[in-house]
Amino acid sequence: MPDFSQRQAAARLPAPPAFRWSHFSPSAGLAAVLALLVGYSGPFLIIVHAAQSAGLSAVQLGSWIWAVSVASGVAGFWLSWRWKMPIITAWSTPGAALLLAALPGVPYGEAVGAYLAAGLIVTLVGVSGAFDRLMQRFPAPLAAALLGGILFHFVADVAAAAHQQALLVGPMTALFFVGRRWFPRFALLAAIALGLVIAGLGGQFAAPGVWQGSSGPSWTTPAWSWAVFVNLGLPLAVLALTSQFLPGMAVLKASGYDVPARSPVTTLGVASILSAPFGGHGVTLAAIIAAICTGPEAHPDPSRRYVAGLVCGVLYILLGVAGGALAGMVLQLPKALVVTAAGLALFNTLAGALAAALRDESHREAALLTFVVAASGVSIAGLGAPLWAVLAGGVTGWLLERRRS
Repeated sequence: MPDFSQRQAAARLPAPPAFRWSHFSPSAGLAAVLALLVGYSGPFLIIVHAAQSAGLSAVQLGSWIWAVSVASGVAGFWLSWRWKMPIITAWSTPGAALLLAALPGVPYGEAVGAYLAAGLIVTLVGVSGAFDRLMQRFPAPLAAALLGGILFHFVADVAAAAHQQALLVGPMTALFFVGRRWFPRFALLAAIALGLVIAGLGGQFAAPGVWQGSSGPSWTTPAWSWAVFVNLGLPLAVLALTSQFLPGMAVLKASGYDVPARSPVTTLGVASILSAPFGGHGVTLAAIIAAICTGPEAHPDPSRRYVAGLVCGVLYILLGVAGGALAGMVLQLPKALVVTAAGLALFNTLAGALAAALRDESHREAALLTFVVAASGVSIAGLGAPLWAVLAGGVTGWLLERRRS
């Protein structure tokens, strides 16, 4: 039976199928909630750390969180509604990590100007169609291998979490696989519920008060500096395109969703421009948390998984508007519980990605190399593993194809 993207192409529909309230499902909502938990449990702390290192005020930090959350939510909701696909957005985590080192000592107005310039570059790349041409030339087995390499550590982290907290992770994992046999639609939900009970009985929830920022937007007038643009704005744009949009599109492609890259790249570039004066350093396509919503755990029917994108968008907006209380609740969850839930949710997606990557013998070696480099997490010249995986697999595939010819 053809996958979702093949059915769309065969039908040649001028517009995606109409929205129906009956498309909502508990599994899609759970996938969205879990995606947000993973997104806020790690990258959220990077933003807080970067703001503290740069000496930003609580108002500026609160506005930063508000800007990236609301921009991600609005853009993700629109894209998922427009294409009826689970197009999950997020702020640029590599960009936030860059700011840990680059933001201290930079006048905040000039940093905002660099954010604005980075958003403009991403928008121009999207409008030009350059990203679409790249994705058209990227073989599907390599896209699946890239997805598998990105997801590998998140699934493998379940074993590390089990070593540290066996009494929490062990029962969750066992119940998940038992559930896969007897109640597959609710296996993940049952595992998370059991984890919450065990964590509650063991007093493993963090104490309230972790979040110290304020909520709401605060305008900062952008200022221009060539030095800050070169050191901050240009790297932000490059990181967004190579470390977020490229694997994000690969996740969608590997899951059978064929959306023109021009639409999400342009939309998120504009969202980044609009959020920059409020402290937003850029919003992009998600990769890791997107895989939670694009896989079979979200819904067995691929055409109904877009609901996870809609729910994710709404939750982003709520977390942005009520950032203080809701973000604090997210940060109180035990890390081992979040890691285990994410790994279990991605287990079947990883298995499917590896199967798709190695199925085609003509691309098998290049796909394996793509997987290995992506899974290594190597960073060279400030550029992350996804970009080097694409380059290594693409060049290898090209060389082997020429040899066979």
